[in-house]
Amino acid sequence: MAWIYLFIASCGEIFGVMSINLFLQKKSISRLILIISTFGLGFVFLSLAMRDIPLGTAYAVWTGLGAAGAVIMGILFFKESAGWKRIAFLLCIISGAVGLKLLG
Repeated sequence: MAWIYLFIASCGEIFGVMSINLFLQKKSISRLILIISTFGLGFVFLSLAMRDIPLGTAYAVWTGLGAAGAVIMGILFFKESAGWKRIAFLLCIISGAVGLKLLG
């Protein structure tokens, strides 16, 4: 269950970063509330995951998946570059997160 919590926490991180981008495009109270709630969700589920997953592993996977997810969302929804170098380094982040899961 801890790994599911960590995945949900990573989704909170991804949507939190997307919320910041949306807020910067059009500042409003509702978008600010969206930032706070998505990051809050991420922190709550990260703390639940850390009951069973060691700090270093949980934090590395959380930030790795959050960063990778933000890159993917940027490519899909915000027309950011999808060059081969960017994709190659994205795969490095994802493989590191998967490797920590396999070792954990």
